[in-house]
Amino acid sequence: MGFWRVLITILVPPLGVLIGNGFGGAFLLNIILTLCGYLPGLIHGFWVQTRK
Repeated sequence: MGFWRVLITILVPPLGVLIGNGFGGAFLLNIILTLCGYLPGLIHGFWVQTRK
């Protein structure tokens, strides 16, 4: 996981997931979690980025 991907995930978690995994279930789930609160979206974004 590069510096720019980490920075993008911190600033806009759904965009970081979109760059890492593309458009799919993880992206839609991250949008929902981010709308519910920034922290759940951020945690999910980092989880998706680091599980590969």
